[in-house]
Amino acid sequence: MTQIPNKPNDENEVIYFAGGCLWGVQEFLKHLPGVKDTEAGRANGESNTTQSSYDGYAECVQVSFSPKAVTLTQLIDYFFEIIDPYSVNKQGQDIGKKYRTGIYSKQIKHLQIAREYINKRDDAEQVVVEILALNNYVKSDDEHQERLSRFPNDYCHIPKNILHKYK
Repeated sequence: MTQIPNKPNDENEVIYFAGGCLWGVQEFLKHLPGVKDTEAGRANGESNTTQSSYDGYAECVQVSFSPKAVTLTQLIDYFFEIIDPYSVNKQGQDIGKKYRTGIYSKQIKHLQIAREYINKRDDAEQVVVEILALNNYVKSDDEHQERLSRFPNDYCHIPKNILHKYK
């Protein structure tokens, strides 16, 4: 398993969003204001998983962002535009544990902000988005990186009008 280190520096912070099939999630997030870099990957699966099996992992996108340009609360708000926060292990037509929704980070303050965001919602008791510390991360194969930029007609569970809203 390849372990990708967090890439924060004085300017940027890193967080991981799982919102179903990672192709659309990456395509949406990479165009948001303040997002500096994205990488398709898998989060919080079994630590002995090889890159070919991904047991227990959630498909996710690693997001490097500038907190001077966008707050984490704003990023979470954008993220909620593309997910069904009430659905367990399912987004669109994609069904299975790897399609669960989640917000993961190695920074406790990120997890606190995410929990506060959900707790302030009127529907907080219905939201099933995981908020967990990032235990492990595996970068997805190259064929999954920037997939919808290279193949814009591939399947995506996010409606095109939302997917390209911030391009």
